Amino acid sequence: MRLQDLSSPAGAAKQPKRKGRGQGTGNGKTAGRGHKGQKARAGGGVRPGFEGGQMPMYRRVPKRGFNNKIFAKVFAHINVEDLNVFEDGLAVGYDQLREKGLVNKRYDGVVILGGGDLSRRLTVSAARFSKAAAEKIEAAGGQIEVV
Repeated sequence: MRLQDLSSPAGAAKQPKRKGRGQGTGNGKTAGRGHKGQKARAGGGVRPGFEGGQMPMYRRVPKRGFNNKIFAKVFAHINVEDLNVFEDGLAVGYDQLREKGLVNKRYDGVVILGGGDLSRRLTVSAARFSKAAAEKIEAAGGQIEVV
């Protein structure tokens, strides 16, 4: 058997129905949309879950259970290479990161990740450090402080 001998099984390659192409097709005139009404209009129809104005199921069912989303701590992720914007020998913390624009929103802390290389000797304070980040900071002659 060769590649050119392969073919689709019978009925697999079916042409789509062409709507609105004359009465003889059985799908002419209204093109299967019926007469008038919201669903007959262009762009018409209702959103998923709409029940004609009746209170929809997703609002009738009581919402129960616990969701940690509002209590979860959100950390800013900074790569080691981003710390090269600071001068040599500086102590870098959350406030300094915010001043330089590396952290732009209010976070519960900062996580330093090991992406890139560090060419400055810095004392970095953060909530967490990846192993690679800690090694790179200390290899550059800096220190890490877990806050």
